[in-house]
Amino acid sequence: MLIYHTSDWHLGRMLYGRSLLPDQEHFLRRVFLPEMERERPAAVIIAGDIYDRQVAGLEAIELFDRALQRLSELGIKVFAISGNHDGAGRMAIMKSALRKSGVYMATTLAEALEPITLTDGGESVQLSLLPYSGPAELRDFLGDESLRGEAACMEAVLARIKSRLDPGMPHILVAHCFAAGASVCDSESVFVGGSGQVSPGVFEGFDYVALGHLHGPQRAGDNARYSGSPLKYSVSESGQRKCFLRLELTSGAIDCRETAVTPLRDVCRIKGAFEELMSGSSEDYVELELTDTDPVLLAAERLRPRYPNLLAVTNSWTIRAAGERAGRLSGRDEQAVFAAFMKDICGLEAGEPDLELFRDTWKEVQL
Repeated sequence: MLIYHTSDWHLGRMLYGRSLLPDQEHFLRRVFLPEMERERPAAVIIAGDIYDRQVAGLEAIELFDRALQRLSELGIKVFAISGNHDGAGRMAIMKSALRKSGVYMATTLAEALEPITLTDGGESVQLSLLPYSGPAELRDFLGDESLRGEAACMEAVLARIKSRLDPGMPHILVAHCFAAGASVCDSESVFVGGSGQVSPGVFEGFDYVALGHLHGPQRAGDNARYSGSPLKYSVSESGQRKCFLRLELTSGAIDCRETAVTPLRDVCRIKGAFEELMSGSSEDYVELELTDTDPVLLAAERLRPRYPNLLAVTNSWTIRAAGERAGRLSGRDEQAVFAAFMKDICGLEAGEPDLELFRDTWKEVQL
């Protein structure tokens, strides 16, 4: 039996004010769906964060609808859960009718206690679909106010799920959470510290755990995997590989392999001197880091024609200069700071008229 695991599509995502819908449509139409057409798996697992916002935009909804329609035409079942970015209530619309077309959309905790048996090619597996839920919601569902923190709540709800499973079948859990020890990046919403983390040990008893939430493909313990997001959603992911996962079930054993994603446009960080960068060009989403030791005026405006999808320009000189300036001016009054600004940034000596104007303005600010 062949199953694909993907997650964190974040349809409708913006990157530095730019819509990524064309890139997401390219992924679905030119990469993901052609793979499904070639391989004809029994099912696709989407482990949460299908949309980027709880109130998804119309274009994002239409894009997901077209993907579901094509998978249904191919006879491929879909097992999806709501993530922390999804609007679970809105995703629940028509989900009973969708099941008749082989689309299983889990948006409530009660559905996690109803394992679904999938049979194909002489193999059978049970899937448990656990949508994202916070500790308060989990406590209410379990009726146990003594539970505190994500880890304790997750362990309790998984115990309930395991009690409903058929011991004679392999089991797949689909969940959206932050497994302790996993690597994170800037585009993910995760809790600071350990309060939002769960130990990978809680997944014991499942043959495979299809995780969503973190954007880098990685293992979480012995039996859990993050597929990661199929596209890069921050510059911090510039060096990250992107993929979705191919699961092959044979005699109860599950073999997992990555299927690489080639995006319409990459997201990357390029470092170099201004003149060096001006001699190059790129259609990718880029953050440019200047290595010049002197300031470069209007760098972004001058570079943008060569980098039409320019996200930002940074200069190590400005960071270093700001640090040095802060050290020099530590403990000095506001007028001295203003005079230093005029000299360092504007290249002008602050005369008495400038200082008088500053003093008058500063008095007004203080009122």
